[in-house]
Amino acid sequence: MAAPGPGEYFSVGSHVSCITCLGQRLQGEVVAFDYPSKMLTLKCAPSSGKLNLSDVVLVNLAYVSDVDVISDRAETPPPLASLNFNKLVNRARAEKEDKLSQAYAVSAGVSVEGQQLFQTIHKTIKECRWQEKNIIVMDDVVISPPYQVDNCKGKEGSALSHVRKIVEKHFRDLESQKSVQHSQQAQQTQKDSALSS
Repeated sequence: MAAPGPGEYFSVGSHVSCITCLGQRLQGEVVAFDYPSKMLTLKCAPSSGKLNLSDVVLVNLAYVSDVDVISDRAETPPPLASLNFNKLVNRARAEKEDKLSQAYAVSAGVSVEGQQLFQTIHKTIKECRWQEKNIIVMDDVVISPPYQVDNCKGKEGSALSHVRKIVEKHFRDLESQKSVQHSQQAQQTQKDSALSS
């Protein structure tokens, strides 16, 4: 592949402007540029209007015109932040375990309510898993179908009490969501009947 010619390469930190094939003008700071694929990553002004944020836009240069370098970066860009590789590996492993756990619950025929309860508990207590259709929390509490407060079994103590409170709050929140939805549907029905009269 031939070396990039003038105007075919963009330095990180440069400010460029271009017009997309849809006629939209993009302007921003170059975050990354891949010459072989002609992909340009721009950090643009936020569309939300929040000054502490930026929009990041991937631009395929095959679909833009009037590419102008507004200002080229004169100094060397700052070094990239170092990544904690172990933290990334641990996060990927935890995400994989979560997805496998969800897949197991679906394949084991666990009810939607049971899956939702598991997700609610897992947000607070990471040490929970499936054992067939039972939810095991901290190896101390077992929640069996139909996953109500009365179905929480284990040695009396703070762990059992805490899990029961989470289960109780989960179902209380579900009921309040259902009542809000029901009242919204009732209001919509009243509006619809008033309009049809």
